[in-house]
Amino acid sequence: MSPTSRSPRAATTARPAAARAASRGDATAGRGESVGRAYAQLRELIVRGRLAPGTRIVESDIAARLGVSRTPTRSALHRLQQEGYIVAAEGTREQRLVVAPLTQDDARELFHIVGQLEALAARQAAELPAPARTALVRTLRRLNGELADAAHGERPDPMRLFDSDTAFHHAYVEGGGGPRLLALHDAIKPQSERYVRLYISSLVDEIDTSVAEHDAIIRHIEAGEPQAAHAAVDTNWRNAAGRLGRVIEALGERGSW
Repeated sequence: MSPTSRSPRAATTARPAAARAASRGDATAGRGESVGRAYAQLRELIVRGRLAPGTRIVESDIAARLGVSRTPTRSALHRLQQEGYIVAAEGTREQRLVVAPLTQDDARELFHIVGQLEALAARQAAELPAPARTALVRTLRRLNGELADAAHGERPDPMRLFDSDTAFHHAYVEGGGGPRLLALHDAIKPQSERYVRLYISSLVDEIDTSVAEHDAIIRHIEAGEPQAAHAAVDTNWRNAAGRLGRVIEALGERGSW
């Protein structure tokens, strides 16, 4: 028998083994997709406030709500806990998970972290070749103008303000950020958005200040000034943390006891 030939029995047993391996691979891929869907859906519920701050997380209830089994739900919850969307409640004998509360200290830390990530993206955006910077600046001016228009309407729509502000920041982060920065930004930015969504109605009068701070960011990116662009974004986020902190102090924290 030649080295490359197989007996009929060997060939027969090889095929089921290959089939079993392929089946295991399909099952693993399927579980990964289920975990990804569960994670995305659950994070969206938290970010949009449909699972309120401080809400107790019951694994079986979440699985039923998402329409998936408890195994991918458990994996999704674990990932969300690692990223800070879910925390262990304090003062309980057994670990009980809850949706992360919205507090002044947490808001300040989140805004400073997001500010540093976005400042780095702005620095890199200011280092782009002139044609790319010109195109980005054109987009930023349009988006900042839309934010200003939304704030000056007869009855400003808080969610329109939120969307316009988010789009502005997203534009220069996408324009300047690399894949690692974008991945970190995607993991942390929605946590800050929880605060803005909830308190935006009380921040409407501060929009003109934000627009002016955005103008500074635009000018420095357009001029190709990396350090100044970095500083302008950091200033915007630090001031935003201060503005939000005053609102939280007036209206109270959520989900914290």
